[in-house]
Amino acid sequence: MFGLKIKNNIKKSEKPSNKNQSLSDRLKHTRTGLFGEFFSRNKTTIDDITLNELKNRLLMADIGVKTTDQIIQLLKSEYKEGSTENPLVQLRKVLLPILKPVEKALSISKTPNKPFLILVVGVNGVGKTTTVGKLANLLLNQGKTVMLAAGDTFRAAAIQQLQTWGDLNNLTVIAQTHGADPAAVIFDALQSARANNIDVLIADTAGRLHNKNNLMEEMKKIYRISNKFDKDLQSEVLLILDAGTGQNALVQAKQFNETIGIDGIVLTKLDGTAKGGIVFSLADQLNIPIRFIGVGEKIEDLRPFNAAEFIDALLISES
Repeated sequence: MFGLKIKNNIKKSEKPSNKNQSLSDRLKHTRTGLFGEFFSRNKTTIDDITLNELKNRLLMADIGVKTTDQIIQLLKSEYKEGSTENPLVQLRKVLLPILKPVEKALSISKTPNKPFLILVVGVNGVGKTTTVGKLANLLLNQGKTVMLAAGDTFRAAAIQQLQTWGDLNNLTVIAQTHGADPAAVIFDALQSARANNIDVLIADTAGRLHNKNNLMEEMKKIYRISNKFDKDLQSEVLLILDAGTGQNALVQAKQFNETIGIDGIVLTKLDGTAKGGIVFSLADQLNIPIRFIGVGEKIEDLRPFNAAEFIDALLISES
C-alpha cells in the first residue's frame, strides 16, 4: 500500500514562500477546486484511495488526463518510505518543474528599430481588449512609452473600448472607422509610433477562430505590411485565454499556434474560476511561455507569471 505520513503543522522552513499573499487570495477558487480541504483533514497518511481522490480533483479542475496522470505518477515516485516531509512540500516539488519552463518574461530589448510590436490575438470574450489596456499600464510603469492600435475593426465596440483604455492610460490610440482594413490601421500606427519614438506598439486584433483561412490571411497581411514597414521589426504574438473555459482554452491555444504561431500566452480571469488548473495542461502539452496572468478587474491586476509564486498561492492559504 502506498502511504505518505502527514504532519499537521508545516514548519516555517518547509512552508513554500508566499511572497504575494494577495495572489493566494485571488486564486482561492482554483485552490479550492484543486485541493479544497484536501490536506487539512484528520488523515495520517496519503494512501492509494487518497491519491485517487486527488486525481479526481485535478481532473475536475481541468488539468486534463495526461497531465493529471503525470502529476500522480511523479508524486508516487517522489515519495520515500518513512518520509516525514510535509505532503505540500512534496507536491510543490512535483508541480514546480511543470510550470517553471514556461515562466519566461516578455522581453522588450532596447533597439533602434522602434517600436516593438505586440499583436494581441484571441477569441471574443476572453478579455483581449481589457488585457491590452492593462498591459499598456504595466509597460508604462516599467518606464516604456506605449501606443495602441485598434486592429479589431470588425466590432465598433472594440474600437470604443480600446479608446477608453487609451484615455485611462493617457495614451494615443490609432484607429480608423468600423470595417477598415486592420493591416492598414497597424501600418499607420507603426508609422506614427516610429515618428514619435515610441518603445512599444500594442495592436488589438479581431477575436475569431471559426474561419482559420480568414484568420491566416489577415495575419499574413499584417506580417507583410509589418515587413514592408521594417523587415527587422521585433514583434510578439500574444494569445489571450480565459482560464474559466478550462480545456477549451487548451484547444484554442493549439488552434491558434497551428494557424498563426504564438510567442506567448496571457491567462485571464483566474480570480473567478475553479478551472485554473488548465495552466498545468498548457505548460505540459504546449510549452509556450506564459507571460502574464489576470487575477482581477483592476488595471494593476495583470501580473507577470511566476511559477513558484503561483504554486505557493495554490498550496498555501492566507488564513
